[in-house]
Amino acid sequence: MSVNYPRELGRAFADVEVVRNYIYRPPYPAEVFTVLKGLLTSPRTVLDAGCGSGAMTRGLAAFASRVDAVDPSEAMLREARRLTGNEPRIRWILGNAEDAPLAPPYGLITAGASIHWMDPEVVMRRFRDALTSGALLAIVDMENVHPEGPNRDEFLSVIRRHSALEHHDDFAALIASLERTGHFAREGDHRTRPVPFEQSVDDYMAMLASTSSLSRATLGERADAFEREARAVLARHHIDRIRFDVVGVVAWGRPS
Repeated sequence: MSVNYPRELGRAFADVEVVRNYIYRPPYPAEVFTVLKGLLTSPRTVLDAGCGSGAMTRGLAAFASRVDAVDPSEAMLREARRLTGNEPRIRWILGNAEDAPLAPPYGLITAGASIHWMDPEVVMRRFRDALTSGALLAIVDMENVHPEGPNRDEFLSVIRRHSALEHHDDFAALIASLERTGHFAREGDHRTRPVPFEQSVDDYMAMLASTSSLSRATLGERADAFEREARAVLARHHIDRIRFDVVGVVAWGRPS
């Protein structure tokens, strides 16, 4: 996993409150799934590694013949099943991407931000061996692009002061690291058009509490102070709705 994302922080995703707050995260732009559909080859089966509550899995199931959705959090998979209902094309699999039982070959493997928590020495070779000849790994991320302004700078300073992560790897840095270490040979990438998104302050704070670094499970006694200071910034600038653009980013290539 990334040195900036220690595995112990990933334990937050087993917390019931973190899982419950996942619903407040923005959805993937539809354009992401257009790209993924174009990458899928025969057999039209997909491995969605680190599926969480199934946001990407559900989109993949619209055009794949089967999606094997793997996640180490039992709570996440319970929520995924609740949100998805009885979809026969999805197989929910409890386990780590490094050693969960799989049913290859796959015509595409997808991984979202959860790839930060995976061991590239193990998982990239496993992905390589699970792909059918010519098939690709697609790594997907989302960027929340907030308008520039003093309120943004103040809010970021509150996050930096409380976050359990000293440094957040951006998508470009992650892909560059995988390429530099020989774990990923990128063949292409795509940024979607920005999609406007807005939510209430309460929902936005719940969304932040769904992250490993700002969840109550991680912050513990500091959680109330973080929420109080964050809300104070928004109140000082008379902000009652949070508006930003969501941009999807996909990079695809060969794992090794």
